[in-house]
Amino acid sequence: MELVYPPVIAACKTMFRVLDLKLDVRGAEHIPASGGAVLACTHVSYLDFIFCGLAGLPSGRKTRFMAKEQIFRNRIAGPLMRGMRHISVDRAAGQASYQEAVAKLRAGEVVGVFPEATISRSFTVKPIKTGAVRMAEEAGVPVIPMTVWGSQRLWTKGRPKNLTQRHVPVLIRAGDPFHPGKDDDLEALTADLRERMSALLDQAQADYPEKPATKEFWLPAHLGGSAPTPEEAAALDERPRGSKPTT
Repeated sequence: MELVYPPVIAACKTMFRVLDLKLDVRGAEHIPASGGAVLACTHVSYLDFIFCGLAGLPSGRKTRFMAKEQIFRNRIAGPLMRGMRHISVDRAAGQASYQEAVAKLRAGEVVGVFPEATISRSFTVKPIKTGAVRMAEEAGVPVIPMTVWGSQRLWTKGRPKNLTQRHVPVLIRAGDPFHPGKDDDLEALTADLRERMSALLDQAQADYPEKPATKEFWLPAHLGGSAPTPEEAAALDERPRGSKPTT
């Protein structure tokens, strides 16, 4: 019985209504009503798991997300994450969380992953890990590429969160599923998954209803925004935590 997930969903929907977020979900029909599936989503915000999970609700699915263990150690978030049966990922010992995800997929659960492993500061798709494709192949379930766009305006890496901002459009897109096979080249399939995720993100950015004239922080550099380029973002990610850029 789900005791935690339904009230959390209700609380999130209430928050969306209060903030009058302009949610636009497309492709939800690609998420199966039964059986396991991997949702492989782009990552631009700390809130992406909330918005990505919305795509499963029309099919009655509650997504179990893989998230770093620090969240599970949080005094408030930890009990909620465990109650919603999300999967704690210890990056120093990731095999256990991988096997837990495969077990949930085989049991017919929907598992959400962010193959980039961390938020993209450039708001383009970073190089991705093979785990999403590998676990789908091992469990015999489809991979569904996804993107979320607009959530970075509320809370993203390197920027103060603004959870009271109203009327922000948030676009959620799910693409066509594909089924990794045992004889497939997983590296090639991972490259294909990244291309699918990038195409969804490009389309969401093109569809976005707000076209600011100024160099907004939440727009990628190639669209005229002030976000770091992918190369600048990679350099920022390599800096030790707490260090400041040199001048």
